[in-house]
Amino acid sequence: MGRQQGLFADVRTVIFQRPRGSLLKWVGSKFRVAEEIASYFPADFGTFHEPFLGSGAILATVAPRAGVGSDIFPPLMDIWKALRHDPARLKEWYRQRYRQMRANGRLSAYEQVRASYNARPNGPDFLFLCRTCYGGVVRFRKADGHMSTPCGPHTPIPPAAFARRVDEWHRRVQDCRFMTGDYAAAMAQARQGDLVYCDPPYSHSQSILYGAQEFDFRHLLKVIAECRDRGVRVALSIDGTKRSGEHVCDLPIPDGLFERQVFINCGRSMLKRLQMNGQSLEREVVADRLLLTY
Repeated sequence: MGRQQGLFADVRTVIFQRPRGSLLKWVGSKFRVAEEIASYFPADFGTFHEPFLGSGAILATVAPRAGVGSDIFPPLMDIWKALRHDPARLKEWYRQRYRQMRANGRLSAYEQVRASYNARPNGPDFLFLCRTCYGGVVRFRKADGHMSTPCGPHTPIPPAAFARRVDEWHRRVQDCRFMTGDYAAAMAQARQGDLVYCDPPYSHSQSILYGAQEFDFRHLLKVIAECRDRGVRVALSIDGTKRSGEHVCDLPIPDGLFERQVFINCGRSMLKRLQMNGQSLEREVVADRLLLTY
């Protein structure tokens, strides 16, 4: 459960219910804690914006009456646009590659799909890779931009189970639109009364993930301040405590930008597990900070 920090009373306002299962496997996904995070959102808001969409766990949990999901990564957004406009096509993307896996073996099929993706980045291959790679850790080599994550030890869910998830998630995003683009451009569209949820790459723990190497956290804070000044409410998930609370990440957050802070226990770090070659993570508990401008 989250712990309210400072002098504020519990600020939870609304109870949301997350989907029954995740659509994408994604390191740093907020799926397990989506209901807790969303419970700190305002009881009423205009359009819901999620400019670092990733797994879309918060967007799907909120299932807003009006929503905008965006990300700078085109293959990811191909998946979200297919989910919204042509869910049957999304199911077929997964079904084809799952059959390839059954015919050729999990590791061989994974390497074939990864080679296809690296030759021409695309949504259909990326969908299978993120559901099959180790822990959903989507990382790319800086030298050539190729996805380098190895195949995970788990067996991907069968097409019928994935299809049921597509159907549920499709219903939840019916009132959303999806766009490919930079977070600053996406957040500039937010208007007074809207709500923005930001889950950017984490500076202390996710530097190897796609787009994280060039991410400028100070610029995001500037954009958040501009949103707040327009009457847009912003919630930001960012590094909290690591190693069971022994270390608090020192980030350049200006005084007065946020009104409240909550700690969210996110459990074990799959990214850290990959970096430690599967060693014990008893001391690698991650807690996010949820910062609220309201």
